[in-house]
Amino acid sequence: MLFRAIAVTALFLSSLQVLAAAEVNVLSSRQEFLLRPFLERFEKDTNIKVNVAYLKKGLLERLQQQPGAVDLVLTVDIAHLTKMSDAGLFQPHGSSVIVQNVPVQFRDVQGRWTALTTRARIIYHSLKRVKPEEIPTYEALADAKWQGRICIRSGYHNYNVALISSMLEHHGTDATRNWLKGLKANLARKPQGNDRGQVKAIYEGLCDLSVGNTYYMGKMLTNPDQQAWAASVGILFPNQEGRGTHMNVSGGAIAAKARNRAEAVKLLEFLTGKHAQYLYAEVNHEYPVKSGVGLSSIVRGFGSQQPGIKNGTFHQDSLDLTRIGARRNEAIRLLDEVNFDQ
Repeated sequence: MLFRAIAVTALFLSSLQVLAAAEVNVLSSRQEFLLRPFLERFEKDTNIKVNVAYLKKGLLERLQQQPGAVDLVLTVDIAHLTKMSDAGLFQPHGSSVIVQNVPVQFRDVQGRWTALTTRARIIYHSLKRVKPEEIPTYEALADAKWQGRICIRSGYHNYNVALISSMLEHHGTDATRNWLKGLKANLARKPQGNDRGQVKAIYEGLCDLSVGNTYYMGKMLTNPDQQAWAASVGILFPNQEGRGTHMNVSGGAIAAKARNRAEAVKLLEFLTGKHAQYLYAEVNHEYPVKSGVGLSSIVRGFGSQQPGIKNGTFHQDSLDLTRIGARRNEAIRLLDEVNFDQ
């Protein structure tokens, strides 16, 4: 009887340990309130508890300092993903589900990271002072006709570095350097603020053009304090007659020292699945990476005044994101060379 009681107790304690292990620790540069609708559904479906630590900057350093404390990393921009991947901080997810859900240009072929959403880096233009046909490409931003009419956030921000990296991949070093010089010469003010701040500047008449991500329009349209800014601008998808509009991503990866690896893979699979992709589109106004998932009603209206764009569908640059990430350091060197932010 004593032996049987000990065995039952051991089995009970073992069960408690299994239950306690059903969790996943997430390090995210996206605030938890943006993720909570997805995570609540995941926890309900799987009984896996999701613990989220939000960190705006320093994800790489946190992973290096606290190996094993993080199972899954969620971040924005290809630069973050490739930088941490190159530092050996990720491990392959090994999931056929993710491979099936995410197109090859939006994931690392070795499985070290995957995109979760995409966003277009577009041109915002004043509806009163600029006609869409006047600014058909990124390259046109360097035309002298726009002198003193462009606002932009810091050239060193990851969103702009990725755009510059794509220019390097398409045009080479000399042409990209000249483009940066021309763009700088056309700035109405020193680079500053965020993407929404540039739209506000157009609304206030400080400039006529800016560069920004599409989902910020969705955020402004749903914010009563910013709806007037949004109403003052149109969205232009550049390079529709050529290579297409530059795309960037938010993404996720399994930490190299993950202690709850299986749970982390399940969460990453869930985030690339149909339900989470639908929520990304509806809540955050981003473009799903999984095919067959519809766009939000707001996003379907983007670019509606631009020829060839219907229901938010446009020609996207198919450049592999790993090639963009590989150009990051060169892009930063060019920004230094032309003193872009000065």
